[in-house]
Amino acid sequence: MGERLQSAATVKSVYGDPVTTGDCTVIPVARVRFGFGAGGGKMLGGGGGGGVQTSPAGVVEVTPSGTRFIAFPDYRQLGVAFLAGILTGMLLCRRKRRA
Repeated sequence: MGERLQSAATVKSVYGDPVTTGDCTVIPVARVRFGFGAGGGKMLGGGGGGGVQTSPAGVVEVTPSGTRFIAFPDYRQLGVAFLAGILTGMLLCRRKRRA
């Protein structure tokens, strides 16, 4: 398992193949996350595991006028913040009604 995860932890996992059109080159960038866990017991044995998660992060744009990173929005974070705001508002309204 360690060898498989190690082979996934390469630059190719994060940066994709460049795409060039005219004088503009675009390089895709991914966000890569690794997770591991293990456990054991005296009588029942033990176990472990791991995983890899990738998601698009953005692109690097290279032109004669300069280089810039264009981030892709993470809608999951926006959704979590939105729900946290709604729950906070509901709790404050409930407290205000009780007072």
